[in-house]
Amino acid sequence: MTTLTDRPNTALLVVDVQNGVVAEAHDREKVVANIGTLVDRARAAGVEVVWVQHNSEELPRDSESWRYVPELVRREAEPLVQKEYGDSFEDTELEPVLAARGVGRLVVVGAQSDACIRATLHGAITRGYDAALVSDAHTTEDLSAYGAPSPDQVIAHTNLYWRYHRAPGRTAGTVETADVDFAPGTAAGAAGPGE
Repeated sequence: MTTLTDRPNTALLVVDVQNGVVAEAHDREKVVANIGTLVDRARAAGVEVVWVQHNSEELPRDSESWRYVPELVRREAEPLVQKEYGDSFEDTELEPVLAARGVGRLVVVGAQSDACIRATLHGAITRGYDAALVSDAHTTEDLSAYGAPSPDQVIAHTNLYWRYHRAPGRTAGTVETADVDFAPGTAAGAAGPGE
């Protein structure tokens, strides 16, 4: 379990599901629907939903591309963390937001698999969090013109390496939307070797 003391709670971390980020994303509708399902389930279970929103030249604040997709609506009481780097913890208020809520376990969803999702997962685990990636609730765009694998392969590879990621005293792993368990004391359904 998490190496953070007195942090028994779980949060659903929704990363960068913004119009300009997922407009051309692989399997966009399915991924956004899965994220919506998880948001509803987290709320029903009394689990914190924390939203992260990227700011950049391509995503200027208050622009249409910067806004979250219309299918996902943040509630006023749910924290919204603004970021400028791939790792959602880097130079943001995410750590104080999670600490104030006693969160030591994260269930991570969003975009893009090979950028902000990957950076945030590593940022979480190095800071002492348990971090489960929802394998069918993250996506990326096609960057094969720049030498990247196709989006489906990027997503599959991200799931593969995070499924077996380990750190002392912390858990990682992947879980499908249908198997996410927000109950206290669980590892959010994260699967590891042999599971």
